[in-house]
Amino acid sequence: MILPSILLLVAHTLGANIECGTRPLYDSRTRHSRIIGGQEAEVGEFPWQVSIQEKRHHFCGGSILSEWWIITVAHCFYDDEISPKELTVKVGTNDLAASPVEIQVANIIRHKNFKRINMDNDIALLLLASPIHFNDLTVPICLPLHPAPSSWHECWVAGWGIINSADKFSMTTDLMKVPMRITDWKECTEVFPVLTNNMLCAAYDNESYDACQGDSGGPLVCNAEPGSRWYQVGIISWGRSCGQKGSPGIYTVLSNYTQWIEKIAQVEGKPLDTEHWKVSVKKKVRNHSQFSKCPALSYPQSWLLPYLLSCVLLRDLSNWE
Repeated sequence: MILPSILLLVAHTLGANIECGTRPLYDSRTRHSRIIGGQEAEVGEFPWQVSIQEKRHHFCGGSILSEWWIITVAHCFYDDEISPKELTVKVGTNDLAASPVEIQVANIIRHKNFKRINMDNDIALLLLASPIHFNDLTVPICLPLHPAPSSWHECWVAGWGIINSADKFSMTTDLMKVPMRITDWKECTEVFPVLTNNMLCAAYDNESYDACQGDSGGPLVCNAEPGSRWYQVGIISWGRSCGQKGSPGIYTVLSNYTQWIEKIAQVEGKPLDTEHWKVSVKKKVRNHSQFSKCPALSYPQSWLLPYLLSCVLLRDLSNWE
């Protein structure tokens, strides 16, 4: 049959070449235009976002770093009684009430220098018991650029946490999003004198946009140019309150921990393919615009796709009786 052969080839080709920081489903279609002050995220908008659950109850967020690794914050696992066997990670969905893929956690690795007293080094990795299979709804996020751009074009945070700071039971099953801007570090130290070099601040134009309980561990993602890939710049860590104007949220600076992440992954026997992330923004933007009329063709080696489809079509036609 012609159609099944073509569909199988397309599925295999695209699935094998998912790139970090891309949004194949979200960016390929026309879009319509809770976290504190936020709005509901669209399907496929944050395909790296995961829900970390204990006994099937969401308690922290995280992001997909690779097929084996989830990145989150250490304070979510401050209680030594939490066992990896009791944890699962939900991937590939915005709606926690749905039945997405659930993957068992094999190991929890907190940064050894995490300090609960001031939340310094608030970062942790979860090693999964089985690998994530990437598709349009499950995509790894890119590690930060080195060096970082002088400014980011656009930044977002998302989560399933509390949407009303006055109601601790106001968590939602729908993924909510808010825009963010990274604020000046020195100015933020005037509000938070305990800030360390491992932390950054983010808010949005004096709006009551913020993360809250249940959002911890989720990613702060940014892109450097319109239409370019997304990079994780920070991890939701702590704050003075939820959604209070003039009081930004505090995030762990991910770029300070890339070597630690790579070392842990290597020691645990599931190393990262670090070359996968080393793509310049300029190159990626050029590639994106080149294939903007056909998002599926922005994948590596995707120039082969039309040729391969033609071969399959000719082969099947020659066998048609």
